[in-house]
Amino acid sequence: MVFGDRATGGVPGADAAGTMRFARHVVRGRWFMFFASILIMAAAGGTYIFGIYSKAVKSSLGYDQQTLNTLSFFKDVGANVGILPGLINEVTPPWVVLASGAGMNLAGYLMIYLAVSGRTSRPPVWLMCVYIAVGANSQSFANTGALVTAVKNFPEERGVVLGLLKGFVGLSGAIFTQLYRAIYGTDNDGAELVLLMAWLPAAISLLFIPTIRILPRPNDTAAGGPAAGRERRVFFLFLYASIVLAVYLLVMNVVELEVIHFPKPAYYVTAAVLLLLIFFPIVIVVKQELKTYFQTPLPTTTSSVVTPAAITVDNDEKITRPSAPPPAAADAEDSSSSPSCFQDVFRPPARGQDYTILQALFSVDMLVLFVATICGIGGTLTAVDNMGQIGQSLGYPQRSITTFVSLVSIWNYAGRVVSGFASEYVLAKYKVPRPLVLTAVLLLACVGHALIAFGVSNGLYAASVILGFCFGAQWPLLFAIISEVFGLKYYSTLYNFGAVASPVGSYILNVRIAGRMYDREALRQGGRKGKDLTCIGVRCFKESFLIITGVTLLGALVSLVLAWRTRKFYRGDLYGQFREVGMVGAAANGVGGGGEDRKVVEEGSSSGGVSDTDNKDTTSSSEMSGSGNKV
Repeated sequence: MVFGDRATGGVPGADAAGTMRFARHVVRGRWFMFFASILIMAAAGGTYIFGIYSKAVKSSLGYDQQTLNTLSFFKDVGANVGILPGLINEVTPPWVVLASGAGMNLAGYLMIYLAVSGRTSRPPVWLMCVYIAVGANSQSFANTGALVTAVKNFPEERGVVLGLLKGFVGLSGAIFTQLYRAIYGTDNDGAELVLLMAWLPAAISLLFIPTIRILPRPNDTAAGGPAAGRERRVFFLFLYASIVLAVYLLVMNVVELEVIHFPKPAYYVTAAVLLLLIFFPIVIVVKQELKTYFQTPLPTTTSSVVTPAAITVDNDEKITRPSAPPPAAADAEDSSSSPSCFQDVFRPPARGQDYTILQALFSVDMLVLFVATICGIGGTLTAVDNMGQIGQSLGYPQRSITTFVSLVSIWNYAGRVVSGFASEYVLAKYKVPRPLVLTAVLLLACVGHALIAFGVSNGLYAASVILGFCFGAQWPLLFAIISEVFGLKYYSTLYNFGAVASPVGSYILNVRIAGRMYDREALRQGGRKGKDLTCIGVRCFKESFLIITGVTLLGALVSLVLAWRTRKFYRGDLYGQFREVGMVGAAANGVGGGGEDRKVVEEGSSSGGVSDTDNKDTTSSSEMSGSGNKV
């Protein structure tokens, strides 16, 4: 299929050069950038299948459960402590972050594979912790390079974008499991899976590096025009494609579990179908870019996250803008009136405006959100990381254990997508604060923890579904809350700081509580310290998960406090500033409509803070919407 010159209204079938122009148009477009982000995210969740290959690590290196959980903790540290990629992304283009992450992924997991497979001498525990931390930290680089860039390209759909992309991260565990079964079979203890995790994510990141970048948006999109509604519909198409993929993975897990001797050729077929479903969204991308290819190019506005100027639109007859002060005068004014960054730390701006990094880190809202995340994600992550040992202690066969891990991955996806779309819907329609949705998710997680604690017969199937869903649901809510309350200017860094709560919770609940209590019970059953301690029975995880249930309930109460603090803020117009930027661009280019009937006055936004709580709950856009004569 070839395409003629769009400037002359060419039609498909004109010449080969037109095909190449259209191909370049697709690859350089925002929708292909989003598709590339999906593929990178779909390969960036290897940390969630630790439960599959942890048995190989434990047996080949002779670790007890606490040592294994320590290794798991460093995995969580690497996966979630992304301050470094966040800071790098502030001063470099996304390709630098993605390339660095690809190298770290290959190096870290390849060294683990060599150690587990016996191709190198047994490394000390501290060195294994370094290996897994380096390999897992590549996930933070992928998230920062691809996901943060996508949010900046679609700022008005950030909840949907976060839900979809984090959903594919959740699905990556099931994708890896399916490919692993097709390549290595089901009898492998998981060592070869580490090799797959080493090269596949690195290859995908390097392949799509040129397409991940900040791209301009059409002004009709930025101004809330008709393209804004079309964007939401396109995201729903991506959602439907991801649902089909998730359902397929779920069905294949059930089929492979029920069929005792699933033939090897059938695994090849299922893997081929899986790859087709993963790449199917390229059809959506081509269709959307085809619609824009023949259109007359509209003026575009960059997706910069610089704080937009406040806008006042009065019912006068002309458009005016104040002239900028001379540079020398402006510099003198800045030097005399601007406080240092440390003086301004405890005087943050209104919620929704761009906080500095220090203002956000020292704010009460961030502290409350951080505590809730430690309690919530820390507990669910403990369950996910120990799913293999939980299944083994309760007497489930190895086939069922791999199914539990895959179920966690699939419902992890469901939680991410549902929380992203559903929280966006209830926020837009009913003004429900996002932290209140987080409270509901944490209450549901308490049910899953209780099922594990009491060892309900066949309850691990339900627990893996509930905890996988709740674990996934917390991430888009956390990152959306951070972007809404603290702004997008330093989102790369604040996004990664929010994720730091995960390894903190994992260390407390996984290493210090679950791992220690498991080993204590295994020693009581006759195990030998320093060997491969194996515990059998409900008591192995009962006490630890009763504690985790209580901690998660505490997290729900803390998140309820945040919902109360931000209730007025979420009643306002959260994304009004992005529409205002689009209105300025449209007015400047004469495409805003009604330009002769209005006067636009730009007022520079202040960097000073508002310390009053009531003032914080209203953004600059909502403050100007009361009279009807101003926007």
